[in-house]
Amino acid sequence: MNAPKAFAVLGPTAGGKTALALNIAQSLPVEIISLDSALVYRGMDIGTAKPTAEELAAVPHHLIDIISPLESYSAADFVGDCVCLVNEIHARGCYPLIVGGTMMYFHALMEGLNDLPSADAAVRAQLQAEKNEYGLAGLYRCLQEVDPMTAGRLKANDSQRIERALEVYLLTGKPLSEHFTEQKQAAPLLDLCTVALIPEDRHLLHRQIEKRFLNMLEHGFLDEMHGLRRDYPQLHADMPSMRCVGYRQAWDYLEGETDYDTFVEKGIVATRQLAKRQLTWLRKIPLVHTLDPYADSDYVQTALALARQHFQE
Repeated sequence: MNAPKAFAVLGPTAGGKTALALNIAQSLPVEIISLDSALVYRGMDIGTAKPTAEELAAVPHHLIDIISPLESYSAADFVGDCVCLVNEIHARGCYPLIVGGTMMYFHALMEGLNDLPSADAAVRAQLQAEKNEYGLAGLYRCLQEVDPMTAGRLKANDSQRIERALEVYLLTGKPLSEHFTEQKQAAPLLDLCTVALIPEDRHLLHRQIEKRFLNMLEHGFLDEMHGLRRDYPQLHADMPSMRCVGYRQAWDYLEGETDYDTFVEKGIVATRQLAKRQLTWLRKIPLVHTLDPYADSDYVQTALALARQHFQE
């Protein structure tokens, strides 16, 4: 049985993915599947640049506003939901358009998932206790001993990934790097045609990132953060939702750990760093059509033609 067709629009944050998807939707009967680990959270609208109510009403969107900021949503969750949605969208006589920049989700969709254990509350509690006693540096030293390969590619302050790597080791007795080495390539889940928006002029992207972050602040991003902290008293800085770019910096500001100007600067810098990581991922993806949204005046028509050809051939 042939894998169902889908069309993907990838790109760095603030790179014009949503605008391109909405343009395609004006010419083709599409439904949009969000490939964005921040848009899954309800109540996190301004700081995630979530599509507006008008945009959401114009085209059916999926995997937006599906969990609370207290919950988590894994790459495995995304792959399962995405494949189901692709089939449902085809059954409705429409075309699935996968749009976003969470490259971990896309990698899982393309390469398959590792057979890794899910989170374990008891192990997490054990690691938290050790972190409280020895600090994150102690956990990192432990990871260097049991899984030097993973430790070597992680930053010493990346608590989320350090703890996850140790959790996998404690639950399976095997280093995370070994699990990745053993990963088997299954048959492709989707017949995918992919367009990547890659601006060659990085300064233009950086200016757009700064402009968008300042616009978020003008539209009440900090009020949104106050509301989240009020509505979810259990929320804390180490939850996946609060690790989203912009939210972590806003959290530190509201905790009094930084002043306003430093918060703004850190928020913009963190967003640029995210864009850089996304672009690094994008350049590694084989068989992808790259378009420059700033330099290619006809990039919308090119993407539309690719989508039409893919679905109708």
